[in-house]
Amino acid sequence: MQTEGCYLIDSNGKRFLDWTSQAVCVNLGHDVPQAVLDATMKQMQECAYLYGGMGIVPVRARLSKLMADLMPGDITGFLFPCGGAEANEAAIRMARRYTGRQKILTQYRSYHGGTAQSLGATGDFRRQFTESGVTGFVKIFNPQPLGFSWGQSDEDASRVALQALEEQILMEGSNSIAAVMLESIVGAGGVLVPPTGYMEGVRALCDKYNILLILDEVMAGFGRTGQLWAFEHFDNVIPDIVTSAKGLTGAYMPMSMVGCRQHIKDFFMEQPLGWGATYHAHPVAMACAYECVKHTVEQQLPKRAKKLQRVMIEEFNNLKERHISVKQGRAIGLFGCLDLQQANGKAISTLGQPAPPWLGEFRKAMTDNGLIGLFRPPMLHCCPPLVISEPELRDGFLRLSKALETLDALVIAHT
Repeated sequence: MQTEGCYLIDSNGKRFLDWTSQAVCVNLGHDVPQAVLDATMKQMQECAYLYGGMGIVPVRARLSKLMADLMPGDITGFLFPCGGAEANEAAIRMARRYTGRQKILTQYRSYHGGTAQSLGATGDFRRQFTESGVTGFVKIFNPQPLGFSWGQSDEDASRVALQALEEQILMEGSNSIAAVMLESIVGAGGVLVPPTGYMEGVRALCDKYNILLILDEVMAGFGRTGQLWAFEHFDNVIPDIVTSAKGLTGAYMPMSMVGCRQHIKDFFMEQPLGWGATYHAHPVAMACAYECVKHTVEQQLPKRAKKLQRVMIEEFNNLKERHISVKQGRAIGLFGCLDLQQANGKAISTLGQPAPPWLGEFRKAMTDNGLIGLFRPPMLHCCPPLVISEPELRDGFLRLSKALETLDALVIAHT
C-alpha cells in the first residue's frame, strides 16, 4: 500500500479516498510535511530517547509552551502520553488524586479508550468488555437520547437534561464525585453536537458542586470541528482537564496530550502525580508533534474545516433526498456522520450487535467506488483529512452516493 495526499493506493494502482482519515487521525493527509520529517530526523540524531522521569529535552519545553499559548484560559500543565486511552487514564487518575474522590460521571453514548479505566469510563457497548473489573464510573444520559426526547427545542432539551444531571449529582453525593468526563462532541457515538446551553450548564454545575470537568478531545481536537479545540464552540467553557491525541501528530507518531489548569498543575508540583510511562514525552514523538501543531496553525486547517462544513451539510442533505437508506446526517467542520436505515425507517443495525451479513455487499460497494473508511452500522462516518480540497470532498460524496445505490437496493430487498 502506498499513500498520496488524501489517497491510499493498492498494489494494483487503484486509488482509494481516505474517507475517515483512517481512525479520524490522519488530519494532515498522507504526505508528511517536510518540516515534520526534518524535525523528526534531527531529534533522532540529537537525542532519540530520554526517560521523562530522569530528564527533559528542549522540545518538551517548546511543545508545552506552544500548547499553553494555543489553549484558552489557564491550561498550562501538560503530559504527553502515547495514545488517547492512555491520556484519559492519566486524566482520570489526576482527577481522583486532586479531589480525593472516586466517582467519575460519563455519558452512555461515549468512547474514551480501550484500556481498563478508559473503557470503564466509556458508555457504549464496549464498556462490557471490562466494566466488571473497574469501579467508580457512573453513567449519565446524553442530551441526545435514542429512545425519548428531553424537549422540542435545544433550550428545553438542555434545561431538562441539566436538571436530570443535577438530580443525579445530588443523589450520588456531590462530595463523592471527582469529575464529569465528556467528549466535547461525541465522536465514535455519531458526531453528536450538544444542544445550545448544555455544555455551559455542565460547566456551571461542576463549579457549583466543586467537581472537575474533563473534556475528551481525542477525536475532535486540533481543528477537526472548525475550531482548534471543540470546546471553543461553547461560550466560556474551559475544562479543568482536557485530553487529545490523533491530530496532535497527524498519526505520524504515537502521542497524546493531557492539559490541566494552573491550580491543578500547582497541586501536582507539590504532590506525587502517581502516573508515568516509559514512553511518556518521547523526544522523537514530541518533535513530530511540535511541527504538526505548527503546520495545523500556519496552514489554518481549522478555518479550512469550518469553511468546508457548508459542503458537508449540503452533500448530506443531497444524500438524504436521493437515498432511502439515509435517515439523516450531521456535520461540524469536517467531523460528520450518516445514520443509515432500512426501508421502514428503522436503523439498519444496532450498534454493538452483529450486522446483517448482507451489509458486506455495501462495504464492497464502497471499496469498488474507491472509498475506504469507518463503517460501524448503523453509522457511516465522514471525516476526511483536513487538507482535502472542495473538489476532492465533492468527489468523495459522489463515490459514496454510487455506493449507497447498492445499499438502497439491499434495504428494500431485506425489509
